[in-house]
Amino acid sequence: MNTLVDRHSVAPAPPVPKSAIADDMAMIRAASELTRDLVAPSARIYWADFLASAFIGYAGVAAAIFAPSTAWMLAAALVAVLALYRAGSFIHEITHIRKNALPGFRLWWNVLIGVPLLIPSFMYEEIHSLHHNRTKYGTVEDPEYLPLALMKPWTVPLFVVAAAFAPVALVFRYAVLTPLSFLIPPLRRIVMERYSGLIINPMFRRKPPEGEFRRQWAWQEGGAWAWSTLLVAAAVFGWVPLRALLIFGGIASASIVLNQIRTLVAHLWENDGEVLTVTAQFLDSVNVPPPGLLPELWAPVGLRYHALHHLLPGVPYHSLAEAHRRLKEALPQDSQYHKANYKGLPGLVAKLVAGSARGGAA
Repeated sequence: MNTLVDRHSVAPAPPVPKSAIADDMAMIRAASELTRDLVAPSARIYWADFLASAFIGYAGVAAAIFAPSTAWMLAAALVAVLALYRAGSFIHEITHIRKNALPGFRLWWNVLIGVPLLIPSFMYEEIHSLHHNRTKYGTVEDPEYLPLALMKPWTVPLFVVAAAFAPVALVFRYAVLTPLSFLIPPLRRIVMERYSGLIINPMFRRKPPEGEFRRQWAWQEGGAWAWSTLLVAAAVFGWVPLRALLIFGGIASASIVLNQIRTLVAHLWENDGEVLTVTAQFLDSVNVPPPGLLPELWAPVGLRYHALHHLLPGVPYHSLAEAHRRLKEALPQDSQYHKANYKGLPGLVAKLVAGSARGGAA
């Protein structure tokens, strides 16, 4: 009887810190060997998917603006949010595909999505690669990582709410800070270091661009400055009905909020700043594989396989499902690979909130 009481009174063992997880070499070798034929991007799939998403998105914006009723406006806006969110998600692919693999794709993505939504690709290129760096992931040098599961409980809702105001912040960044920064050199340095990247780590400071990337940055920022200035002028001088601008801004805001929610569950956010092994980084990331269908809406363009992407960053989005199928069938049930697969969004959000509650109380 005493033994039973003692057993129930013993506190559960603390979870193993991510930094203590060793590499699963069998998983890493299998991932490399089983996917060698999946690394070539299909230009047909990329262009068709991107252009269709952009067309549907802007058609949804137009339909929402000219909708005869609130119900039709909301329905069209929902379509626009999902389609533009999908089209915008190709910025992630742009950072990974080789520069000459899809000629013209970066240019037209920026023309059709990056500049109009004020998220040109320079804000992600040479930023996202640091997130995949073996020794920088999850550390203070990672621009896309915060230990949200270890932070105060109010951090999670604030993380989402702040995203709703991103369109206003982006208009200010390009319409106001861009021209001012060229007139005030110290301000230019601050803008480049702190306000020129899609980051979540407030401690990160970006380095100035060099070479060809500097030229890419210049024309993309110039285009975003011209477009944001035109939007401000259209509102001030009444060139476009205010209702149309508010609908467009609302759709842009909702798509960014959706991406922020997806970001919340892309990782477990449990690293406390230590350097992690490849396997530990994989286990701190999330797959939401089939049979669920909703992840195709809230984690499009392969983002539902985010853990697998960290294991195989060179595999294009349209091949990740096949890569997952092969690894799932080839690896035994005790493989670390199966531990990064989750069922859906609600459980992941609940896990993060519970973790932040424990972290905030610690």
